[in-house]
Amino acid sequence: MFLSKRKPNGSANGKINDDGTLIKLRGVVKTFITPAGNFTALNGIDLDIGPGEFVSIIGKSGSGKTTLINMLTGIDHPTKGEIYIGGTAVHTLNEGQIATWRGTHLGVVFQFFQLLPTLTTLENVRLPMDFCNIYTRPERNERAMHLLELVGIAEHAHKLPNHLAGGQQQRAAIARALANDPPIIATDEPTGNLDSRTAESVMQLFQDLVTQGKTILMVTHDEDLARRAPRTIVLHDGEIVNEYVARALPTLSHELLLTATRQLETHTFAPGESIIVQDAEPEKFFIVTNGEAKVYLIEPGEYEVFMDTIHTGQYFGEMALIHGGKRTATVRAAGSSPVEVVALSKRAFDDLISQSEETRAELGRVAVERRQAQVEARQNIETH
Repeated sequence: MFLSKRKPNGSANGKINDDGTLIKLRGVVKTFITPAGNFTALNGIDLDIGPGEFVSIIGKSGSGKTTLINMLTGIDHPTKGEIYIGGTAVHTLNEGQIATWRGTHLGVVFQFFQLLPTLTTLENVRLPMDFCNIYTRPERNERAMHLLELVGIAEHAHKLPNHLAGGQQQRAAIARALANDPPIIATDEPTGNLDSRTAESVMQLFQDLVTQGKTILMVTHDEDLARRAPRTIVLHDGEIVNEYVARALPTLSHELLLTATRQLETHTFAPGESIIVQDAEPEKFFIVTNGEAKVYLIEPGEYEVFMDTIHTGQYFGEMALIHGGKRTATVRAAGSSPVEVVALSKRAFDDLISQSEETRAELGRVAVERRQAQVEARQNIETH
């Protein structure tokens, strides 16, 4: 399956920001004025998304996820902050400029499809090309039909939307979003109104589009669906939860994940530098956010035994915090580049797991496994 036979003139595909990102948000705040007072839906959002990523955006109702997607698509403007997409400072554009920019930079798939009821399926798909004056008229019809073939509903090209099933309407909406070959597809609850079989086929289509180089942003409340994307952004109370904390501690509630995020300390260690020292008092819990760390047992005579590698997104330092006592191993930054970690103080860690029995049990299970591996390693040394 391929996406298009040709690209429109002035296509935004391939354009990125100066720092190599495709999407960059800095300090984005969105406040709504209501009769009950001001309501801040987004509070200081910083976010980087690279080209070709498939990103799910998840959160409970009122968490700010739809507001975030509206910021990214230019449907709404930030109260404060900056938004850069494909080299364009979107937050500086007026309504007319945003409409023109969106036409070639973004395809939007709405939860309730938003197909025009008086236009055929083919005409709905062709509409973005007509609006942006891309391709000749015969080419527009050819491309619209090609896109309907791509999403598997070409036989319904000349039907009105109300003659299509929900899954077929969603596929038509996806085809319309692809009309001008935008680099980014933004979807809001794309499978919320579909049966499980149709939802699976839509997800497969998204994954195929990512393989072809598209960037997919998918808002959902469904945690199982969110896990289908390689990267998940969790929103709670208008703030983004640290992705590494969410990945390392998935059993925490969104509220506790945000609490942990607010308490994080960031540290950088030079290659070979010790992060944890054996026999020291436990002070912090660590998650690797860039690079990797290696775990060693230090035996009498400074004899070192390599135990394990801690990769990006994995945690360490839980053993002594949970079971008491001193550190039982040394952990060092590995590789030739600095290693970045985030850390929770002992007090913050204890408070966190006291509020989540499931998380405490999971951390305890891992701690037991790691301690047993250390015991076996030391026994192996003694027998040799």
